[in-house]
Amino acid sequence: MSTGTTAAREPSCRIRALHTADTVTVYQAYAPSLGLPAARDGRFPAAWKRDRMTWIKPSFLWMMYRCGWATKADQETVLAVEITRAGFDLALDRACLSHYVPGLHPDRAAWQRALRRAPARVQWDPERDLHLKPLPYRSLQLGLSGELARAYADEWTVAVRDVTPLARKVRALVRAGEDRAARELLPDERPYPAPEAALVRLR
Repeated sequence: MSTGTTAAREPSCRIRALHTADTVTVYQAYAPSLGLPAARDGRFPAAWKRDRMTWIKPSFLWMMYRCGWATKADQETVLAVEITRAGFDLALDRACLSHYVPGLHPDRAAWQRALRRAPARVQWDPERDLHLKPLPYRSLQLGLSGELARAYADEWTVAVRDVTPLARKVRALVRAGEDRAARELLPDERPYPAPEAALVRLR
């Protein structure tokens, strides 16, 4: 199927993720000093700052764009974090858009009040292709703070894997012009059946 046909079928904002009946996989990138212990132990270490907002990304290629294929400083270790769908859905239900949208919010002041109260926030950024160029549709970035950040690290996490070798292999194939082989290695990210009530507020 051509890229143009695929893009034409995509809604402007959609959650795409590797998911099972019970879990969803998101990506983050860290310095090796934090990322490697997390992958080794299958959980975030005590050094992981639970009092700061953390952004999780269901799109592998968007993560590659953000971390430069695991080459940017303090982002050299890419983690695939498998979390419970119940936790992910709870975060969506309690999230607020990170920017004001006329018509969706009554006014800017109402949006600002909602943003201050929300322990999670949603940002829609252009999805990326294999060459990390922007596509004409957007993927989810989900920010967690406070109780939700702590729950993510200590309650929702099912498994943590170091996928840095995968990132390097995909990048090498792309640089060699082997796009088809690179694409075959990508995680199977499918539309995620998020609660419709949450999506109405967040699109």
